[in-house]
Amino acid sequence: MKPLILLALAGTLAFAQAPAKKASTIRRPSAAAARKSSAVSARLLKPALWNKVAPAEYQAKFTTTKGDFVIDIHRDWAPLGADRFYNLVHSGYFTDVSFYRVVPGFIVQFGASPNPKVEAAWNKAPIKDEPAKTSNKPYYITFAMGGPNSRTTELFINLRDNAQLDAMGFASIGEVVQGKEVVDQIFSGYGDMEEQGGHGPSQTRLQNEGKPYLDKSFPKLDSIKSVSIISGEAPASAAKPAAKKRAAPPQKKPARK
Repeated sequence: MKPLILLALAGTLAFAQAPAKKASTIRRPSAAAARKSSAVSARLLKPALWNKVAPAEYQAKFTTTKGDFVIDIHRDWAPLGADRFYNLVHSGYFTDVSFYRVVPGFIVQFGASPNPKVEAAWNKAPIKDEPAKTSNKPYYITFAMGGPNSRTTELFINLRDNAQLDAMGFASIGEVVQGKEVVDQIFSGYGDMEEQGGHGPSQTRLQNEGKPYLDKSFPKLDSIKSVSIISGEAPASAAKPAAKKRAAPPQKKPARK
């Protein structure tokens, strides 16, 4: 079962009626687009393929249904966590991922895949624990966990000083440096998740049923459109140019390639 933060927060939360959906034209994707989507999904089912070492520091931009925000990741805070997040971004894992647990004055949690098969694959590829070198301060981002060595794909953004999580092993990997107001506005009307005694989504059903479950029962949830690395990596154009080949001198063997 996917890690969850084993803390609950009591509170009164308001519910608003979901607006009526506008009619839209449904277009069938092209064969090329379908093949590309299938290839991406196939690679996402193999977490072992995503094993690059992250830069010492890098920034990731979240484009969401509420707006954009940027986080700054520090690998020295939690190397394994920073590497895992880096690879999740590069894999496209976060596309269409919902902010399904939003508790005002506590946390915003996300990371459950909209595809149950992808969810199951990554759930079998946890990373080891790391010490909390930096406290869980407001707007710091941290991997969720449900026991020893259980971090996989779920993260949360602290909405307050949650220093009590430090001793429990929740190691922050970075912080929101732009768009904090966007994080504050992420929809919270459903309250905490069902497993924590709230009226929000059931984490178990989300894992087993995916995005259709959320779309049907919790249509007002905000979600991630995309996440991209915007700094900390050398651009492709900055790669070192290949050395020019020299003509072999007469009566000598050419150099081995």
